[in-house]
Amino acid sequence: MSDIKNYNCLIIDDEPVAISVIQEHLEAFSNFTCLAGYTRAVEATELLSQGKVDLLFLDINMPGISGIDFLRSLSSPPMVILTTAYRDFAVDAFDLNVLDYLLKPISFERFLKSIHKFLKHSAPTALTQRLEDNEEKSILLKADKKFHKIDLADIVFIESLDNYVVVNTHHQKLICYESLSGLENRLPQNCFLRIHRSFLININKVTAFTSAHLEIKDRKFTIGRNYKDSVIKLLLKSPED
Repeated sequence: MSDIKNYNCLIIDDEPVAISVIQEHLEAFSNFTCLAGYTRAVEATELLSQGKVDLLFLDINMPGISGIDFLRSLSSPPMVILTTAYRDFAVDAFDLNVLDYLLKPISFERFLKSIHKFLKHSAPTALTQRLEDNEEKSILLKADKKFHKIDLADIVFIESLDNYVVVNTHHQKLICYESLSGLENRLPQNCFLRIHRSFLININKVTAFTSAHLEIKDRKFTIGRNYKDSVIKLLLKSPED
């Protein structure tokens, strides 16, 4: 029997678009279910009273009653992640012992960190470790309005294209609205190497190199002048080092 636990989430935000963004982010996690999204905090009172909500995404600045005042009114609140377009509420937020504080617009990368934080508080240690191990072997990439779970070993190279990146795997090309630097920060540095302002390559796919170029099978890549020293040093490093 699987020991993966399922979690119920609730979203309260007076902006329907903000609710949609969080719902879309949650769709990347098969064991997270969004029970509802409310634009008025009082509408969520009954559902919260049933004790079925594990994680509440709560907007701070709302008409009628603020998210902070609403949270203070709850006798037994679930774990809470506050969302807001303003930084000014951070002190009040952590005084209420909330799990996290997300600034809008909420990127998937920042959202992912909040989910990991929630799992570390909620999931058994062994399960949390397996989730972290799996994260090291794969990455979630958003393309064509859906999330793709890609094995790191399948990624050959990544190319910058204006405000997008093209992720080239053994089986497909994914065009993602993300910066090359942002994606570089999400990938393990011992496997992926920036060789040019426009290219990030999987070190394990390199078949030959010189001081000016490297090759992955029949494709040749220029090593940028500003990256040359670090690239050659790493490529010359033995696996045992």
